Amino acid sequence: MKFTLSWLKEHLDTPASLDEILERLTLVGLEVEGVEDKGKALAPFVVGEVLTAEKHPNADKLRVCTVSIGAGDPIQVVCGAPNARAGLKTVFAAPGTVIPATGTELKIGKIRDVESRGMLCSAREMGLSEEHDGILELPADAPVGAPFADVLGLGDPVIEIAVTPNRADCLGISGIARDLAAAGLGTLKTRDVTPVAGVFPAPLGVRLDFGDTPSLCPAFGLRVVRGVKNGPSPDWLQAKLRAVGLRPINALVDITNLLTLDRDRPLHVFDLKKVSGDLVVRRAKAGESLLALDGRTYTLDETMCVIADDKGVESLAGIMGGEESGCDEATTDVVIESALWEPINIAQTGRKLSINSDARFRFERGIDPAFMLPGLELATHLVMDLCGGEPSELVVAGSVPDTTRTIDFPFAEVKRLSGLEASEEEMRGVLTRLGFAVSGAAPVVQVVPPSWRGDVDGKADLVEEVVRILGLARVPLTEFPRDGGGRKPVLTALQLRTRKARRALAARGLVEAVTWSFVPSDEAKLFGGGAPELALANPIAADLSDMRPSLLPGLLRAAQANADRGYGDAALFEVGQVFAGDKPEDQRMAASGVRRGTAKPNGSGRFWQGAAGAVDAFDAKADALALLAAAGAPVANLQVSADAPGWYHPGRSGSFRLGPNVIGVFGELHPSVLEALDVSGPVAAFEIILDKVPEPKAKATKVKPPLDLSPFQPVKRDFAFVVDRAVPAADILRTALGVDKKLVTGASVFDVYQGPGIADDKKSVAVEVVLQPRERTLTDAEIEAVAGRIVADVAKKTGATLRG
Repeated sequence: MKFTLSWLKEHLDTPASLDEILERLTLVGLEVEGVEDKGKALAPFVVGEVLTAEKHPNADKLRVCTVSIGAGDPIQVVCGAPNARAGLKTVFAAPGTVIPATGTELKIGKIRDVESRGMLCSAREMGLSEEHDGILELPADAPVGAPFADVLGLGDPVIEIAVTPNRADCLGISGIARDLAAAGLGTLKTRDVTPVAGVFPAPLGVRLDFGDTPSLCPAFGLRVVRGVKNGPSPDWLQAKLRAVGLRPINALVDITNLLTLDRDRPLHVFDLKKVSGDLVVRRAKAGESLLALDGRTYTLDETMCVIADDKGVESLAGIMGGEESGCDEATTDVVIESALWEPINIAQTGRKLSINSDARFRFERGIDPAFMLPGLELATHLVMDLCGGEPSELVVAGSVPDTTRTIDFPFAEVKRLSGLEASEEEMRGVLTRLGFAVSGAAPVVQVVPPSWRGDVDGKADLVEEVVRILGLARVPLTEFPRDGGGRKPVLTALQLRTRKARRALAARGLVEAVTWSFVPSDEAKLFGGGAPELALANPIAADLSDMRPSLLPGLLRAAQANADRGYGDAALFEVGQVFAGDKPEDQRMAASGVRRGTAKPNGSGRFWQGAAGAVDAFDAKADALALLAAAGAPVANLQVSADAPGWYHPGRSGSFRLGPNVIGVFGELHPSVLEALDVSGPVAAFEIILDKVPEPKAKATKVKPPLDLSPFQPVKRDFAFVVDRAVPAADILRTALGVDKKLVTGASVFDVYQGPGIADDKKSVAVEVVLQPRERTLTDAEIEAVAGRIVADVAKKTGATLRG
């Protein structure tokens, strides 16, 4: 919402400075987003009078001018403008001044051997318009040496504020002034609207025709003014509109824009000669269309409200008028319309048609219903004052709804809800100045909100009004209650785990996605879902019928959508809820990710060393382990088993286990699943259930050294075991690590062999075992003893034999 300081002062009698007004606006909840003070920016530019303008001795198109700025000797300026002439008053910029349009700092210089000590400026150089055919021509009575901005009325700061959706009343400058007056920054100027006496019956009528459907227009008023003379609006009106970013069109349209901004009362004017028969307010018919004032044609449907005549639709109600019935310079008789519209319908229509207009912005938030007819009267006054003409009698269809409601308000609620201490007199004064009617005696009074405050309907709303006007600075600082112990964490363990999971996956180059919590029934069944109790009773779309059993369907669709648009190497993750049933315990927090194409952690696509390889199960495993480590899972104790769910490739996937509990899975997606989803591979994915990650054990009270290093050299021994092909290598590692948990500190696989010299149903697994002594150096006998125990235990638990 933009307005100028002078426009605000038309409604607010205040001696406050601009800075005081800006500060108070933010304090009462109307946050200032910006201030454009052209007067301050243009202060170095003054009115200059050209005394002489002689032809340049060395250039045909240049003139050497002497310019007076009211003080000191005349200044010599070389100027190339064709309209530079003696007696002209224009804008002068002295050396050292920065030109707004170019950012260039002026300096004294020579142009074709003639010294120039300043510049005479055009409108484009001043940033006022694109006009640059000549220098600016100021009025003959402009005082020489005066600030140029003051002469043209550009010294009026433009203020822009953010208006929250509940404060529709502050989408009019009068409403902003009311808040400032209530906050003690001046006196509100109230102006009664005098009804206009009609001198003839209106030549057309209006009716509301919604049949058996709910009405979308509570009330509709109009008046005809005949004999008007439409044309450019007065300079003062054009200046107002330009200052806030609106383009003046003609007097009739500018009047409606003025009232929209000034009093939050959107109106519309029709050219009476272009209206055929009476007006009808109704729902649009399927297939009807409207050529709107923005030059676009919109196709309408039965959910939209329109104003029509015998020819068809003339206006999209509450949003935008039609081109065919618009006013132009030939208009002599006009219909002024002021109506009330259903806010939700206005919002829905605007969203469907992608129309954003000042009228829609206000109607969908709710305007003052009681000002419908006074707004029409005020518009009539302005039309008659600026365009002439004589008015008809009013025509009204429907009735203005009565929004009167009474709220029982205990004054004690202010202290109870906010902690602010205020006297009864202060609270009554605030509410009264804001337009509320307060009656009754304390401790509980009766408050009737004004018609323009449709957002106030409870005690808490009234407390908010009192607090924001008296000021949050008066709310006392209060410490949190303490019970002697430490304060409890704000976030739960699961919330912390969720945050850490997001950070860990983002650090590995995956991009976070947010997908639907609903999936098609067929996709739900592919991922272990599809139970009847998880089907939605009223889905928002046919293909969003079931609660998702996994995050993967949405991520796979998103990855394929990226591939379809030329970005095949997508790496995406999501953290969100998945559903195994309709009970609270069946809802889990999951973290899942997918990598497609060549989106490997160390780079994707082609590069000078060669193309990156396709993603595989190990990329997904690395992502999952990084996530689990960040979430605090005991990664060293995790067991990997080859029993991933059916939507994974059976030979290229695995599960993470802690004992019997499966906390996650990883691997490449099954080709049949990718085919069913119409996703091209390869795709590697993982799923971790964050709820199943165990809580870390309580830390010991005894402080351990931060780094516990052994002073003795570690010993490494290699073993090659021949085992059945079905035996997981992890079983061998787990057995080796369990021989002596203090001495054996590491075990890893470095080779797997199948081929000549090994039976067809066997494989050779070579592992490296690390022995780390802590008390003394191991002897050869001790090393051999440990090695023998490793061989014996592995043979006993896996059936392995030491390879010769």
